[in-house]
Amino acid sequence: MQPSILLASGSPRRKELLEQLGYQFSIVRTDVEEVRQTDESAYDYVVRLSKDKALAGVALAADSVVIGSDTIVVCDQTVLEKPNDYQHAKEMLMRLSGRSHQVMTAVTVASKQKQETVVVTTDVWFKPLSEQEIEQYWQSGEPCDKAGSYAIQGIGGRFVTRIEGSYSAVVGLPLFETDQLLHKFL
Repeated sequence: MQPSILLASGSPRRKELLEQLGYQFSIVRTDVEEVRQTDESAYDYVVRLSKDKALAGVALAADSVVIGSDTIVVCDQTVLEKPNDYQHAKEMLMRLSGRSHQVMTAVTVASKQKQETVVVTTDVWFKPLSEQEIEQYWQSGEPCDKAGSYAIQGIGGRFVTRIEGSYSAVVGLPLFETDQLLHKFL
């Protein structure tokens, strides 16, 4: 009998992406604190969060295969988290304006027996942004809960001039890599 699949995420975007792969799965919400440790690299941070989420899911349902994922935005070696308020979002978006940054998404698939993690890094370029564009974007509500204060699949997509890498990873779950990992567990 094939084990059940759990997605350890409350993100509607990750749910939609996993649905595109055609798997039957359930959602489990895990309570993983997303705080970067002192001297932790961006890579290690995103890997740790995805593993923590997957393993928290396994702890809740030991007979399942659990997918944990996390996405961060990195600019000049600085991790841009979700904004605290408008001023914080404005600072982040001004920093991304007219240049490139990286979006790192880690996905971990775990079971009671094993775990495996893949990190996908995508380069994203923004057009130059005006303060008016940033304020209007903030008023839309979209940047409030997004790493780096933007959503490529939403209104924020208008700021993106090009990407090199995985679009689905920027949204929150790299489809190819997730599918490849799941094949190792099912």
